Amino acid sequence: MPVEEDYRFDSEHGETSLGDLFGGRSQLLVYHFMFGPDWDAGCPVCSSVADGFDGIRVHLEHHDVALAAISRAPVEKLIAYRQRMGWSFPWVSSYHSSFNVDFGVSYTVQSVAGGAEHNFAPMREAWLDPSVLPAEAHGLSAFARDDDAVYHTYSAYARGGDATWAMWQWLDRAPLGRNEGDMSWFHRHDEYPA
Repeated sequence: MPVEEDYRFDSEHGETSLGDLFGGRSQLLVYHFMFGPDWDAGCPVCSSVADGFDGIRVHLEHHDVALAAISRAPVEKLIAYRQRMGWSFPWVSSYHSSFNVDFGVSYTVQSVAGGAEHNFAPMREAWLDPSVLPAEAHGLSAFARDDDAVYHTYSAYARGGDATWAMWQWLDRAPLGRNEGDMSWFHRHDEYPA
């Protein structure tokens, strides 16, 4: 579908557009990274996903695919957290844009009242409670560019993004598998005990 909105983001180099995120390539993959405006750090799960994709970005770029992360936190927080984690991928803030709401990864009282969906279905009853809003979700969206036209070609949310989480792919092959009933063992990579 054509992307009609001229989405603008805050980047470490100033304002940028969705089209600019292609970096001259014809394809763009966007990871919707959960990092709300008032959060002190990015989501631990999204951080693990980013640990996996940061290293492959160079390979994607040499195959005409740009990769970027988009979050609602102010760009200064994003860049500081990226530096803390040792990542290098492009990361922009949609704080001043409706991008995250439009792509079903951020929810406000207004968007939920307006019939917001999550993972291509109406919001679950628990999400309708205004006390949990605003809320963030994760996902992956793909875009194609043809001259100046940008097209949204694909999105995946929730379990649809599991394939992008490298840790799960390895754990699925371990004798005990994911064994994900208790996630208390799971931390950001710089928060594990020595």
